[in-house]
Amino acid sequence: PIRPDLVQHVHHMVYKNTRQVHAVSPKAGHQTSAQSWGTGRAVARIPRVTGGGTHRAGQGAFGNMCRGGRMSNPTKVWRKMHYRVPIKQRRYAAVSALAATAVPGLVMARGHRVEKVPELPLVVDNGVQKYTKTKMAARLLVRLGAFDDIIRVRESKSIRAGKGKMRNRRTTKALGPLIVYEKDDGIVRAFRNIPGVSLVSVYKLGVLRLAPGGHLGRFVIFTKDAIEVMDKVFGTFRVEAEQKSAWSLPIAAMNNPDIERIVNSEELQSVMKPLGYKKNIIPARPSWQNPMKNVNGMKALNPYGAEKMMAERRDAILAKEFKGRVYNQLDDDILKAPTFVNEVLAGLQTK
Repeated sequence: PIRPDLVQHVHHMVYKNTRQVHAVSPKAGHQTSAQSWGTGRAVARIPRVTGGGTHRAGQGAFGNMCRGGRMSNPTKVWRKMHYRVPIKQRRYAAVSALAATAVPGLVMARGHRVEKVPELPLVVDNGVQKYTKTKMAARLLVRLGAFDDIIRVRESKSIRAGKGKMRNRRTTKALGPLIVYEKDDGIVRAFRNIPGVSLVSVYKLGVLRLAPGGHLGRFVIFTKDAIEVMDKVFGTFRVEAEQKSAWSLPIAAMNNPDIERIVNSEELQSVMKPLGYKKNIIPARPSWQNPMKNVNGMKALNPYGAEKMMAERRDAILAKEFKGRVYNQLDDDILKAPTFVNEVLAGLQTK
C-alpha cells in the first residue's frame, strides 16, 4: 500500500541524519576584558569594557543584548542532530515510494513531464549499463521521450533564497529522472553530467532518492537487471527478501480502498435495506414514575393500592369541601353576634 503519511514522516527523520554538527566557539563574545561597575552609578550592572581613551571603553560586554557579546543559549556540538529511524519503517516507506513511481498520476502531479514516455514503470535494456558517453545517454533520453523532463530541470535553475547563496550553494534546481541500475559498467559516468538526473544502485534504494522532499511520484527509469533483482531485494507478498532479513512486502488491510465504489456496487446494493427502512423498532424506555405520587405507577405495582389512593383523594376533597362549609357557617355566626349583643344591651337600658 502507498502510505504518504509514513513516507513523509520517515523522510523528515532520515533527512536529519544528513546534517552536519555545528556550534559557535565557546570563547565567542568573551574575548575582552570587562567588569561590572556595580550599583550607585545610575547604569545597568552589565559588565563593561575596562580602560579609556576609546569608544569601546565603558560599553556593555558579554551579554546577549550587548554589541559584540555572545549569543543567547550558545549552540553546542553535543546537541542531538541525528535520529534513529526503525528499520521496518524505513523499508515500508521505501516500498511505498517505489510503488508510487508506477502511478502516472502521482508522477505527473509531482511535476515530471512524462507525457511522451511510452509506459510507467519505464524499463530499458541492460546495454544502457555499459554507456560511457554523455552523448549516448542524452540520445537515449530523447528516444524514451524523457528529455522534456531534463528541459524542465534546466529551466528551473534559480538563485537560492537566503544566506545559502553566500555559502557555495548559490543556485537551486528541480530534480529530474532517477536511473536505477544493477551493475555500474559506466552508466554513472555517462549520466552524471546531465542536469537533474540521479543514479542509484538497486541495492541502495531509499526514501531520500525515491521520494525527495517526502513527496511521492518520482520519475524512475529501471534497467532490466534492476527489475529482475527487485524481488530478491524487497521480497514478495509470500516470499521473504534475500537481501533483507525477516522482511517481505506489507499486505494492505483492504484490497480495494475505494469505499464509494464498494458501497455503490450491485452486490451490496442488492442486499442493502432501503433508506428509511425500520423493522424492529425498539420502544423507548418509559420514564420512571413514583408510585406514591402517580396513580399509573401505583397501578403497575398494586392495582388495589391505586384504588385506595383514589379513594383517599376523594375523601380529602370531600373533607376540604366540608371544612369550607363549616368555616363559612362560623363566619356567618360571628357576623351576626354583635347584632345580638346590641339588642340585649338596648333591652337592659330600656328597663
